[in-house]
This record gives sequence, C-alpha cells and structure tokens, in this order.
Amino acid sequence: MPSLNRVFLIGNLTRDPELRYTPAGVAVVSFGIAVNRVFKTQTGDKKEETCFVRIVTFGKQAESCNQFLAKGRLVFIEGRLQYRTWEYEGKKYSAMDVIADRVQFLTRGKEDASVVAEPDIEEEMLPGQNIKEVGLDSEGEGNEVPF
Repeated sequence: MPSLNRVFLIGNLTRDPELRYTPAGVAVVSFGIAVNRVFKTQTGDKKEETCFVRIVTFGKQAESCNQFLAKGRLVFIEGRLQYRTWEYEGKKYSAMDVIADRVQFLTRGKEDASVVAEPDIEEEMLPGQNIKEVGLDSEGEGNEVPF
C-alpha cells in the first residue's frame, strides 16, 4: 500500500536558529515557525489560529539557515514529519518535528525580519516567485497567465 509523508509550510520564525553538530561533524539546526490561519466562525466572526512547528535541517542547508535566518523571518519549508520519543529522569516525552529537505528564505537578510509579504498576493504565488513572474500587477490583479 502506498504512503506519503510530505509537508509544505509557510510561516515566520519564532526564535533564532540553534546550530549544533553531530559526533560525525554534521551540522544540525533547529528553529520554530508559527503558521497562521484566519477563518470565519459560524457566527461570522473573524478568528485567527496559530500553529507552532519545530523545524530541523541538516548539513550545508543547516549552516545557511543559521547564517541567514533570524526570529521573524518568513520561510517556506518543504519536508517530512518525524515522530520521536525519549525518556528523561523517568518521564516519557514525545514530539512531532518537520525534517526540512528544503528551506526557502522569503524575506532577505537578517535586517528584514519585520518585512512580511502581502498575504493576498502570497497565496497566489509559488515560493520564491516575484510579482512580475506570477503576472500580477501592483493591485494583485492578473494581467496574463504566467505559463
């Protein structure tokens, strides 16, 4: 029976990346992101829900994340879910992490951490595309099909 374990997320970093190394010398970075969802309730009230997700990545990508990412930055994450359990001082713990195969920086430089893309345009764009590639004018209206 086929199975699929794939995750795509866009969110803002909740903390600066933490870099460490395995005993074999492989870089490992972990950081958290907040993914927001806005919806209307049955009564018509607008409500916002936030999901906090721990991201882990390895190797050169981990080193790049440590160098260029900072709290508040907007990122696109592509990866897989990994469930882990451990025991500490007699208590059992568990966590669900996203192991990132790809991390795309959607805001540039650590100094741009406060800049967030327009949400209406962001939903119509693929990560890494700019407005001209998508065929949107400054008002977010489509002026031609991008393919």
